[in-house]
Amino acid sequence: MLGRTDRRGRLLAVLAVFVLLSTLAGARLAYWQVAAHDELVGLAQQQLERPDVQPATRGSIYDRTGVLLATTVYRDQLIAYPDQIPAAQQPSTVSTLASILGLDPKGTAALAAQLDSNAAYAVLASGLTSAQSQAIQADLDSGSLTELSLVPQPVRVYPNPGGAPATTLASQLLGFVNDAGQGQYGIEQRYQSLLAGQPRVVMAERDVAGRPIAGTEVVTNPGTPGEDLRLTVDAGLQLAVEKELNAAWIADYATSASAIVMDAGTGAVLAWASEPSYNANDYQAVARQAPADFVDPLISSVYEPGSVMKMFTATAAIGRNVVTPTTLINDSGVMQVGPVQIADADRRPMGMIPFQEVIAYSRNVGAARVARMLGNSVNSASAVLYNSWTQMGIGQLTGVDLAGELPGLVTNPAVTPWTAVDLANHSFGQGVAVTLAQLARGYAAMVNGGRLVQPHVVSAIGDRPALVAAPTQVMSPELSATLTKIMRYTVTSVPWYAAWTLIPGYNVGGKTGTAQIWDPHTGNWMSNYFDFSFIGYLGRQRPELIIAVEINHGRPDILGQGIFQQNITSNELFRRIARDAIQALDMAPLPASASGSATPTPSLGAPVALPTSTPLPWSGEVPAPTASPGSP
Repeated sequence: MLGRTDRRGRLLAVLAVFVLLSTLAGARLAYWQVAAHDELVGLAQQQLERPDVQPATRGSIYDRTGVLLATTVYRDQLIAYPDQIPAAQQPSTVSTLASILGLDPKGTAALAAQLDSNAAYAVLASGLTSAQSQAIQADLDSGSLTELSLVPQPVRVYPNPGGAPATTLASQLLGFVNDAGQGQYGIEQRYQSLLAGQPRVVMAERDVAGRPIAGTEVVTNPGTPGEDLRLTVDAGLQLAVEKELNAAWIADYATSASAIVMDAGTGAVLAWASEPSYNANDYQAVARQAPADFVDPLISSVYEPGSVMKMFTATAAIGRNVVTPTTLINDSGVMQVGPVQIADADRRPMGMIPFQEVIAYSRNVGAARVARMLGNSVNSASAVLYNSWTQMGIGQLTGVDLAGELPGLVTNPAVTPWTAVDLANHSFGQGVAVTLAQLARGYAAMVNGGRLVQPHVVSAIGDRPALVAAPTQVMSPELSATLTKIMRYTVTSVPWYAAWTLIPGYNVGGKTGTAQIWDPHTGNWMSNYFDFSFIGYLGRQRPELIIAVEINHGRPDILGQGIFQQNITSNELFRRIARDAIQALDMAPLPASASGSATPTPSLGAPVALPTSTPLPWSGEVPAPTASPGSP
């Protein structure tokens, strides 16, 4: 009899293994069905449900009078489902769409490739015109086109033409909105969160093509609409200023021309422009061809301003009782400062002249002498001038509510000591780099009673007033009054200033600046390019507006040492813009006796004609070619 080969212990062991495995499987199944139920359901829903993020309607932007500057419209996007279009139908679809969309052969070929891709989803075109949308919808209704849909998409529109051909109004001030709905540059970027609002988010189950299934939508965030902005800017004045700048930019062969018109007492910006500008409705083309046009020179570019900085030297010197307007200063035409000569542009001495004539006739030597008088040493004098600059906002952000502002390039003598040549150069605006917005702000304090204001372009957000920093008192009202008189003296006592600056019935004052441009590639001054500036005020019984203009890298005819001839000078550009402001803002003139002008002034209707053989002698504004560029 054969022996048994099974063993009771072995059977029990096998049975135990099966029981253990069954228990583990049951426990695991129970875990998935009970403990992990919610997690698994959530994962399944994530595969079926996807959020639909619907952007809020972006807020519109208006000028101070209600003129619409920027708004959002809806234009259709053409969507296709290529994998659902029969191959036999694709050629007719391509032909029909190419005709409606106006595609060239290259575009038609690209369209055919999209439809032949067998993709589940494809965007064929965006920003369709109303006529294109209507034509496609008609073909969809008739059945000649299938497996296509039109989806409305928000498009930012800037409806007003600018002051130059192929531009939109206030393009660099406003900025633009890209395809992702993000504001770029200017107001659009600075106020992105307020303008954009909060998107509406809807969760819904989707079919295999990604389309929402009816009845499954759940709103998880209702969203909030974007807020409208009302600006301080006047659209009519803005357009006029852009036209003036375009003319000066072309006439003076300049790299750019810029201007600010600002309420001297409040900092409210009434016009803010530069040329060249751009068409914000076609920013993609600008990005390809001239992306530098996006940059706003008024706050994002710095330059050596030249003699407009002499008014800051006057602020420091008169404010510390170093000089008075009538203190006699020796203008020797040339002054040796260490190994370097500082010179007036014409290199001709005027002798002992009142300090106010140092400013009026823009004498570099006189300004350098007064700057040295600010302290017992070069170091102490440098500290006084630098502290006066910073007190007036030079080298600092103005706080204007726009994107991209730079603080400028100003060397602190406490960190990097100024040499005697640096001090001299800085006294007449070389070796320091500022923005035009900083200059406008500083000059406003000089004429408004001594208050440093915050420039701003937004007056209201929705129905709420925009918050603006309170002015800071940076000088006495008496010093402000003295500086205002010096600016008035400058444009009334110098014949060529009076001829091209004054406006009858109005108080006008200001200061020119003509700065040489240092070329780091050659290590010398450029011989035929200059930066021309004029910062001045316009008002009736008191200064009301600050108008700051700059013609950057202008190319004048040079007829002699310190003698230029421009097609449009900086003070003439100032006067043109001032007259535009008078008209746009309805500033009625005062009687001649009340305007404070005893100097004959040109007719408001036409500028005084100077003989073409008599160029304007811009005496003193350009440092001699042998002068050091000073600190960067």
